[in-house]
Amino acid sequence: MRRHIYLKMKSLEEAKEIFFQQFDFTNFLKSEKIPTEASLGRITAKPIFSKLSSPYFHGAAMDGFAIKAEDTFGAKEDAPKRLKIGDKAFPINTGQPLPRDTNAVVMIEDVLEEGGYIEIRKAVYPWQNVRKVGEDIVATELIIPQNHKITAYDISALLEGGIFDVVVKERPRVIIIPTGDELVPIERAYSLKSGKVIESNSWMLKALLEEAGAICEKWPIVPDKYEIIYQTLKEAVEADAHLVIILAGSSAGSHDYTASALKELGEVFVHGIAMMPGKPTILAKVNNRPVVGNPGYPVSAAISFEQVILPLLSHMQGTFYERRKRINVIPSCPLPSKLGIDEFLRVKLGKVGENFIATPLPRAAGAITTLTRAHGIIIIPSNKEGIAEDEQVEAELLVPEEEIANNLVIIGSHDLTIDLLATEVRRIDPFLSISSSNVGSLGGILALKKGKAHLATSHLFDPDTGTYNLTYIDKYLKGMPVKVINLVIRHQGLIIPRGNPKHIKGLEDLTRSDITFINRQRGAGTRVLLDYKLGLLGIEPSQIRGYEDEEFSHMAVAVDVLSGRADVGLGIYAAAKALSLDFIPIAKEEYDIIIPEPFLEDRKVKILLEAVNSNEFKKKVLEMGGYEITKTGMVKS
Repeated sequence: MRRHIYLKMKSLEEAKEIFFQQFDFTNFLKSEKIPTEASLGRITAKPIFSKLSSPYFHGAAMDGFAIKAEDTFGAKEDAPKRLKIGDKAFPINTGQPLPRDTNAVVMIEDVLEEGGYIEIRKAVYPWQNVRKVGEDIVATELIIPQNHKITAYDISALLEGGIFDVVVKERPRVIIIPTGDELVPIERAYSLKSGKVIESNSWMLKALLEEAGAICEKWPIVPDKYEIIYQTLKEAVEADAHLVIILAGSSAGSHDYTASALKELGEVFVHGIAMMPGKPTILAKVNNRPVVGNPGYPVSAAISFEQVILPLLSHMQGTFYERRKRINVIPSCPLPSKLGIDEFLRVKLGKVGENFIATPLPRAAGAITTLTRAHGIIIIPSNKEGIAEDEQVEAELLVPEEEIANNLVIIGSHDLTIDLLATEVRRIDPFLSISSSNVGSLGGILALKKGKAHLATSHLFDPDTGTYNLTYIDKYLKGMPVKVINLVIRHQGLIIPRGNPKHIKGLEDLTRSDITFINRQRGAGTRVLLDYKLGLLGIEPSQIRGYEDEEFSHMAVAVDVLSGRADVGLGIYAAAKALSLDFIPIAKEEYDIIIPEPFLEDRKVKILLEAVNSNEFKKKVLEMGGYEITKTGMVKS
């Protein structure tokens, strides 16, 4: 089977327009009658008119006495009107029907009751304090139009209007077909082997579809065999589903058969959309049913779902596609992007001063945690090569705006203790979160200078003074008053595979031809430490194979060593311990937090410092290994 090449990728809007116009959605979904009280979220199939007026009798809007307004005309403070109770004045409570020949209610606090009479000192006008028949709903009046999504308020209005059954459109029925030889169903995940992947995309899409009001039928995993994929698709489009989604097999690989099977069964209108993630999306029509080839990577699958399938379901039901709220944000760093492709960049958000700051998460299409951790999505349009660092841009919110305002923005060097702090902060205040970004120690300091973080984390060593961070603060934050507080003293060293199969003893071994090294990014304190140590040994970076290969966190370095991508990397002991790797100590270093003094009065920062000094945090730090807490919480400057 030859590879499919994306020669004619469509823009997202062009792809949707081409696809949607292939179907007449006017009567695509049949109608059904259901009880009104069970209609929340359903779409009306026809307009609904009231059968009853609401209220259907004249009723009191206040507690008091029902009277005929004309009997009070002329009443004054010095010439009150007296009405006999039970004859021309009738006690009444809110909601009760008015007695015959009355047309107003005088409030109880406006009358003087004495000797079987009430005394009124101010005239009442007709229908005062009365809910008249049909004040809210008049019989035969339109309550809800066609193609309306029924809300909780609508249910109340319908019931008041005497509507106890409603005719709604049936819920869209969707078939999901996961494909791939590498996939393992969750019931067999306990025996996962190398090269196999837990099948999770179909469960994610099933939940998203049900959240959107669809009925979802998930079929068993289909292997990467053309004949089986073809036959399964044929059965799916001949079933009673309104939409078929086939997962994976939509790329340009030699074993990606979806497009070929769909071409044989029907028509393929789009194979490849100019968006990232989600490029391999296929849009087809078979047996007058829409079929979507959804990409295999989880983030690609999710973005394709949101940008294509959700709007398709809205068209199918005759409703508007509800877009998420958007706010203006400023990136914490430049956001480069490819021309010709709409990029959906996942970001963490926080409010620093008056600005919302967006920090990008990894762009990997297979990293589903970039969606679980994201607060928003920035869409970089196809006609831009990226977003400048100080350029204001819109972010689509994935969380409430109030949550973003309650995020503490930490930018700088990566350390596992930041995750511990995030947990401890939430224990103290369940509504407070930490939004951290790993850009290296120097990047964190520069973020403070630009007003893009509440605090920075750093462990920059100055070989001339033998101190950490202070000289760099003097250089880059000159004139900015800050407090430097130690978080931990941590052990840095060489992370190596368990058992040390290549018998690495120290930094000198990095020059060996059989050793592949993995480095940290420029500006990272770990890289500064490495360069200093190499300089003492007279080792040039060019002597080390892999020196130019970079990772942005200690755990990423440890994973590279665990996976065999590298034989060794420089990182913290806690990362090695977390993945059961071996460790050769190189140095102890001070890992500090740097806080601009104005933020010391910020409630979020106060809670963070409370967490830093808590016994719970210190205990958990020691349990991780490779840390010392002798200076934790101490102010250095």
